[in-house]
Amino acid sequence: MKNLVIVDIGSNSSRMAIYKIDVDGFCTEVRRCKSSSRLSEGMGPEKYLTPTAISRTIDSLKSFKQIYSSITNPTVITIATAAVRQAKNQKSFLKKVRKKVGLNVRVLSGREEAYYDYLGVINRVKMNDYLVMDIGGASIELVRVRGRKRRDLISIPVGSVNISERFNLKNYVNGADLFNAQRFLKNIFHRVPWLNKASHYQIILLGGAARTLARINRNHQHFYNVDYLNGYHLNQHRILGTYEMLLRKNLSDRKNVNGLEKDRADIILGGLLPLITLLDELDSRRVVFSDGGVREGIINEYINKYYRKY
Repeated sequence: MKNLVIVDIGSNSSRMAIYKIDVDGFCTEVRRCKSSSRLSEGMGPEKYLTPTAISRTIDSLKSFKQIYSSITNPTVITIATAAVRQAKNQKSFLKKVRKKVGLNVRVLSGREEAYYDYLGVINRVKMNDYLVMDIGGASIELVRVRGRKRRDLISIPVGSVNISERFNLKNYVNGADLFNAQRFLKNIFHRVPWLNKASHYQIILLGGAARTLARINRNHQHFYNVDYLNGYHLNQHRILGTYEMLLRKNLSDRKNVNGLEKDRADIILGGLLPLITLLDELDSRRVVFSDGGVREGIINEYINKYYRKY
């Protein structure tokens, strides 16, 4: 029995998942932890990780280490995504993590992050043609899948945190800021040369904003388990209605919305706006949620490498 630990240093939150892999390569998740370390907060156009954000993240990683150190011979894979990938002080941050926590971090390129998203959802999605959209704190990954094969992929260096900061979407939102944010996103999407090939595709939605959107609606629909998201779907009308409801509230009121974590209330409008924009651009009518993603893609690759004969 192998104990595999994946530590994911994200732009908005740090996460850890512990898995047991048996001799046949069958994988079971036994524990999952999350910390809202908000590493990308305050990076600004200079793209420097701030001392406060670094300190929060290292504290999160130390708390994870206390947990996985108690299990037998863990294999620990640590990855970092957009915030670290974009940071000009990346080397300094990685050195601090190695010195203070003992972790060697693999920084994923944007294309790698998008590819692992694809690997993480391919066995969880029963459709042939769809667009994977992963909205993170500092990047958006898009993967066009046709005939269950990836055809195109891209990572765009904007996400829920930097959109919210740049266009003042954290508290009350005025019409000019919202318009400018959506125009900014439209211009970005128009520069993706293959995106029009995904017109009318259903969107497989990943990321923290996705989970929040699903939980809000599952709460509203009185589902027993609001956290079971895989295969859950929403139509365009329901998504737009949810966004309008959130838009009408200030930050304090958003914190009281069922299904919306208080520490995400200030970035949820910026986190969902790329989806709202893309739904309009592609005339997509339905969004399907998946519990797969980068971490699951890493696991799939690991099992394929070391348990291929099974």
